[in-house]
Amino acid sequence: MPLDPSSPNSAATSARPPLSLWTKVAFGAGDLGTAITANLQVFFLMVFLTNVAGLNAGLAGSVLMIGKIWDAINDPIIGYLSDRTPVGKWGRRHIWMISAAVPFGLSFFLNWWIPPIDQSLLFYYYVLIGLLFNTFYTAVNLPYSALTPELTEDYNERTSLNSFRFAFSIGGSIGSLLLAQILFQVIKEPKTQYIVLGGIAAVLSVLPIYGCVWGTRQRVREFEGHTPSSGQNPLPLKTQLRLVFSNRPFLFVMGIYLCSWLAVQITAALIPFFIGDWLQMSPAEYTQVALAVQSTAMIMLFVWSAVSRRIGKKAVYYMGMALWMIAQAGLFLLQPGQTTLVYVCAIVAGFGVSTAYLVPWSMIPDVIDLDELNSGQRREGVFYAFMVLLQKIGLALGLFLVGQALQWAGYLSSVAGEPQPVQPPSALLAIRIAIGPLPTLFLIIGIVLAYLYPITQAVHQEILLKLHAKRQGEAGA
Repeated sequence: MPLDPSSPNSAATSARPPLSLWTKVAFGAGDLGTAITANLQVFFLMVFLTNVAGLNAGLAGSVLMIGKIWDAINDPIIGYLSDRTPVGKWGRRHIWMISAAVPFGLSFFLNWWIPPIDQSLLFYYYVLIGLLFNTFYTAVNLPYSALTPELTEDYNERTSLNSFRFAFSIGGSIGSLLLAQILFQVIKEPKTQYIVLGGIAAVLSVLPIYGCVWGTRQRVREFEGHTPSSGQNPLPLKTQLRLVFSNRPFLFVMGIYLCSWLAVQITAALIPFFIGDWLQMSPAEYTQVALAVQSTAMIMLFVWSAVSRRIGKKAVYYMGMALWMIAQAGLFLLQPGQTTLVYVCAIVAGFGVSTAYLVPWSMIPDVIDLDELNSGQRREGVFYAFMVLLQKIGLALGLFLVGQALQWAGYLSSVAGEPQPVQPPSALLAIRIAIGPLPTLFLIIGIVLAYLYPITQAVHQEILLKLHAKRQGEAGA
């Protein structure tokens, strides 16, 4: 018999006390550092590589593509290894975060250094640093993400938990943009701007990781101690992959996430070119536009979280995507001089961007519960890894194609010490298409996939009820 969807708890979740505010805050802080680094890379790395380091747009796009492809490849590897890591003193997730935090910060800093080497070797330097950074980023972020289903099994509490996570995530994004704006106003020399920005951001990114481990350690240890499946021998990787990709709801969540984040990342990567080359606005105004998007998204996280309790995650996703598509259409139609409308589009886009953060990540723990019911094992690491694997491959190809399209359209890279070049009409049109119609296409596909996603709140409570009975049977055997 289906459970009442309005019931705040099911039998499966009542055995564990609700998460404390401190645990939610500590967990949320774990996404602060990775958000700072990811945001600065999305908004500034392409511009830095072309207009400061001096790579042409095609090579700069290739640097980003290679890094993201490796990021996708290492996700299932690290996810699989974290699932197999012995619990030990620090747990199978926390030990990864502790060990990788400092190398993660150092490799991020090196992204913004221009070494004194021949220009022809710069491409290979940035490829190498990108490979290192994406390895340590995954080693921190993937085990962190896999903590979500270990902290709580409650359907609505997971949405609340992710509200805290992405509030810190967007807060880190906003803070990184504010830091960049201050440094760019104080420091006028471009090379110095970016190396100082990279150094400060690296330090700020490492410290919250340790705070997250400290604040969530006890709750995770309790989960690892009482979950029967945690002591079983893991299935072979090939078998795990087959089970992961036979989980139909998981495939929908992965597609939703892929489409949402392609729209986010492509838009973010193109905004500096759109603002500077098409709208002829200053770099300071570009940062303010990005802040308008991120600030709105952070506020709306908690609004959407409350709304989802009443109408469900899928309906919230539909509403957010509809508003976002309106904003993308507005960006394509904007003309130079329409400064006010730029900010209107940015605020409307923020309503939608927040659902791209919140909804897919609150769906994936429900999918993991279904997998445990079917397989008898907890495989958070593998699921979180493959959730982002195709997303990162798609993103890598998307950024590569954007870079190649700009190159093909005749985009002119800057040369250090010389004025910014005037872009040809073909390059300007390519920028407008890539920032408007292209993301809209992905958003439409995401809406279709969300419509087909089968796990509602009532279905999830039935899964938890069966899972609870199965665990009790295993414990009593």
